[in-house]
Amino acid sequence: MLTAQDFDGYALYNSQNSNTTYLINGEADITHTWSLDRPCNYAVLLMPNGNIMRGAVRQGNQINGPAVGGLVQEIDPQGNVVWEFEYSSADYVSHHDMTLMPDGNVLLTAWEVKEEDELTAMGYTGNQDERWPTHFIEVSQINDTNQGEIVWEWHIFDHLVQDVDPDLPGYGIISEHPELMDINVETSGGGGGGGGPGGNSGDWFHVNGVDYNAERDQITFSSRYLSEIFIIDHSTTTEEAAGHTGGNSGKGGDFLYRWGNPENYGMPGEQMIGGPVHDARFIPDDGRPRGGYLQFFNNRAQPNTSTVDALELPLAADGYNYDRAEGQAWGPAEPTYRHVCLDYANGQSASNSMPDGNLFVNLSMQYMYEINPDGDVIWQYNNDSPKAFRYVCDYAGTEALNAAGVSDDACSFLDNTDDISVERIRIAPNPSAGTFGINGIEASYDLRGVTVTDVVGNTVAIYGPVNSVDLSTAPAGIYFLNLHFAEAGTVTKKVSVVR
Repeated sequence: MLTAQDFDGYALYNSQNSNTTYLINGEADITHTWSLDRPCNYAVLLMPNGNIMRGAVRQGNQINGPAVGGLVQEIDPQGNVVWEFEYSSADYVSHHDMTLMPDGNVLLTAWEVKEEDELTAMGYTGNQDERWPTHFIEVSQINDTNQGEIVWEWHIFDHLVQDVDPDLPGYGIISEHPELMDINVETSGGGGGGGGPGGNSGDWFHVNGVDYNAERDQITFSSRYLSEIFIIDHSTTTEEAAGHTGGNSGKGGDFLYRWGNPENYGMPGEQMIGGPVHDARFIPDDGRPRGGYLQFFNNRAQPNTSTVDALELPLAADGYNYDRAEGQAWGPAEPTYRHVCLDYANGQSASNSMPDGNLFVNLSMQYMYEINPDGDVIWQYNNDSPKAFRYVCDYAGTEALNAAGVSDDACSFLDNTDDISVERIRIAPNPSAGTFGINGIEASYDLRGVTVTDVVGNTVAIYGPVNSVDLSTAPAGIYFLNLHFAEAGTVTKKVSVVR
């Protein structure tokens, strides 16, 4: 079944372990495919330049578990690999989700191997001989070799507390350290008992979703095995991220906020995430409903009931920390917003709060749908993807795809780009320290203005009909010049600011 009322733009998805990514419109037409030579492991994102960033399954991974990847790739609309980065060895591997950073970097979720002696030295009392705790790496694409380099890291193993041996590191009372992870916390899977998709692997916390908030410079992530979502500080250096001080929050890499299962840190309160949880994300605070909230897919809010939940966060006066009453769990006591899904999904899945107030939901391996603010289903599409993403017509990546010839009536603002010589439009110098000349535009093109956006689509600057733009005060990174023409629509050009 499919209807298409008020569906703005496209949905992007990839069946798990399939080689093909699909872009579909509101009429269920496949408007573009990326057919590639290796499977996608989980997540695929549309970049503002019209390329996709995806996790891929690297052949020969020495660590294997649910949604293992080992490779991240940027792919252009023609299916060419523009850039890729391997993260796989006997000691670590990337898996599950990723998120794009405003400067063009990509943040990856990964496992690292900790052997039995390392675990017991930190106060671990379980019987698992090997565990794979979570860490994140931020990878930059901008370097001399175009191979990528790790520019920031955070490791959960640096933020543990234990109450079994005062002679070992991290000793303390669990309830007095909610900012840390109890090394002996009971989880629902990962080989320590309880099943779950990890089976008998070392997957400890099964972190499966990650997102970034540029305004606060913070990261959120979801953990299936803990039935919790978390927020950490990204404004730290890697050294600060390994400790307990520094960054905008002053807390280093410690948890700034956690929600869903207060028992994990010795606090009273009802467990609001009853089982698996996925796709933690910040709702952009750009005028859309529930802007600034933290949203996630609550697979088992109640038995056989999945929900999309959103929390109004208890943001402290400093704008970076989160208020919590002494001896109590972080609030709110229950979700501020809840949508009961049309069907139950026991794993994976995703959601997105749209600018027009609609809510997009992807029920893993079943179908996607979208509801309007009144709760009416205005669109539905059967598919078997673990996670899908929505992009509206005025997103820079959508415009760039149309400029590259991926166009249909769903987003008709670029239908006339053939009337101008796109190939003649050149940005130079590129890269530069911030000043970019716009060359090759004829008077008949009728340039009306230029909008500059960062890699996640935030507007950086707005110009009239100019022949150059100045980004000398912007941070180093990748930006997009969106050239708006009276009749021909928008042409997007990628630029790099270097220092």
